[in-house]
Amino acid sequence: MSFFAILFALLLEQVRPLARHNPIHGALRSWARWASRNFDAGKPHHGWIAWAVATVGPAIAALAIHWALLLGVGWPAAVAWSIAVLYVTLGFRQFSHHFTAIRDALDAGDEDRARELLAQWQQVDAAELPRREIVRHVIEYSVLAAHRHVFGVLTWFAVLAAFGFGPAGAVLYRMAEFVTRYWRHRSRLQPQSVSEALQSASARAWAVIDWLPARITALAFAVVGSFEEAIDCWRHHAQRFPNDNDGVVLAATSGAVNVRLGGEALRAFVPNSSQSFSAASVAMEEPGSESTPGREAEPAHLRSIVGLVWRSVVLYMVLLALLTLANLIG
Repeated sequence: MSFFAILFALLLEQVRPLARHNPIHGALRSWARWASRNFDAGKPHHGWIAWAVATVGPAIAALAIHWALLLGVGWPAAVAWSIAVLYVTLGFRQFSHHFTAIRDALDAGDEDRARELLAQWQQVDAAELPRREIVRHVIEYSVLAAHRHVFGVLTWFAVLAAFGFGPAGAVLYRMAEFVTRYWRHRSRLQPQSVSEALQSASARAWAVIDWLPARITALAFAVVGSFEEAIDCWRHHAQRFPNDNDGVVLAATSGAVNVRLGGEALRAFVPNSSQSFSAASVAMEEPGSESTPGREAEPAHLRSIVGLVWRSVVLYMVLLALLTLANLIG
């Protein structure tokens, strides 16, 4: 029933998306703070314990509720629970408003507004960013957001649901991504609030959890885009990006739509918000941090990215529908 749960969750999220500041996300932030405050004592094993409490704990809770509903009420209640969990963890509308606002500003010729919106989204100084770099960074951040909010969640939900784990996979994936990002953010604001051990544990765990979804996302982009170019770029240029998993997704994106994307630009100097994108652009000239091949990023590429993402969603849904049908027939 994974297909129906995902379908209804996507439709519900499009009709009534979660508000930006909602109690669920507020509760998750409180949970991550509680886990780090009570289990992070600075040692490596403490970091892993805190990470497990913050991420595996909610996944087990989601699984327990799923099984309780399935055994005590029936499969319709279990499917409804999966829809509710996916509604919270899955969706375009959690990030697409940033993309749409920047694209509209660029279409209107208001580059200053586009820079302001990009700076607000990523918490950096983009005052000196040229137009083509605005577009390139919007593509990079939007593709990664689509991967983490949609395709990664779809992958882990579908894989674990196939083994009877309900929505646990979706919760595990989103919590792993969230706590890694949130604890890194907290460490910048309050250096003593999150230990290096906890940040290292969460980053290593996230790299493992995101390994499979990143490659499935890249393969989907290749299938619905320019296949040969996407695979070639994936093979030869993914290592140019700071993060291996992100590099796979972005290299495949670059080849799929024939757009030049930059490795070091992804750093965006977020750890120090006083840095600007102009510094990132200079860093891209250093050895090993060159851009991928392709055309210079233009506003028209933004529409290509939208098409690429939606075609990939359709591909996912078709494959899930076929698997569901085969399971019902079998």
